[in-house]
Amino acid sequence: MRTIPDKTALKHKWDVTMAMAVLENKTVDADLWAEAVEWLMLYGPPQIKELLSQASSMATGKEFPELHPTEYNEDGEPLYDMAKLAESLGISVTEATERLQQKEQEQNVQHLFSKADSMRIQ
Repeated sequence: MRTIPDKTALKHKWDVTMAMAVLENKTVDADLWAEAVEWLMLYGPPQIKELLSQASSMATGKEFPELHPTEYNEDGEPLYDMAKLAESLGISVTEATERLQQKEQEQNVQHLFSKADSMRIQ
């Protein structure tokens, strides 16, 4: 994941111990759990990032079987067609783009890629 200029303190909001404690808690609020997972995927140790990435790919395949990566970024992460992503989520392309732009601002991580920033793996 390529980072964009720092505009938030999200990285300092959690640490690995706190995030893992939230994941292990069976009664924690779903939004808090999702925030801990999001933080771990961005800033956690490589082993945890890899496990969460695999789980994310499996969940995406199960919940959105029609959605497949169309390209990959330079780090090998899957990229999706915005129109197909928006359709799968039942939202407009504009709304999907705005949500990803907001995530970029909050996380300081690039989520939107141009064709020039992506590659097709055959």
